[in-house]
Amino acid sequence: MRRTTHTRTIALAALTLLLAGCGTQSGGDAGTGGTVSPSPSPSHPGCATAKGELGAADTGHTYCVAPGGTIRVSLDGTSIRPWKPVKTEGSGLEATNSGIVLQPGDASAAYRAVSAGTVRLTSSRPLCPSDPARVSCKGLQAWTVTVVVQKE
Repeated sequence: MRRTTHTRTIALAALTLLLAGCGTQSGGDAGTGGTVSPSPSPSHPGCATAKGELGAADTGHTYCVAPGGTIRVSLDGTSIRPWKPVKTEGSGLEATNSGIVLQPGDASAAYRAVSAGTVRLTSSRPLCPSDPARVSCKGLQAWTVTVVVQKE
């Protein structure tokens, strides 16, 4: 009876650690790359002038861009934790060719600012690897950036 209790305790502890480790990932595979064209100083509250690249680390931020500017997004994923294609909601940006070759699991997008407006860019990927031989979770790592296209 003692051996059964000991085995169950170890199994329960291992399962707890697996689930806890899976649910606490903070997105260590941060996306890199991409460019954002310069824009005037932000006049929208909480809006930062986008510089350089938009990747996984930029989630939750709001960026300003002037009409005619270009925004590039690159999210680096893996084949077992792939990013979904970037979606847009709102007006002011027009999709353009990103011109980037993707590796399995990556998401890439490029947009040109065409008119004043606000656009929400979103994507997501699994928190845990999708491997049928392992315990998995149903959690998602969400990525969201708001882009404000300012009037000239």
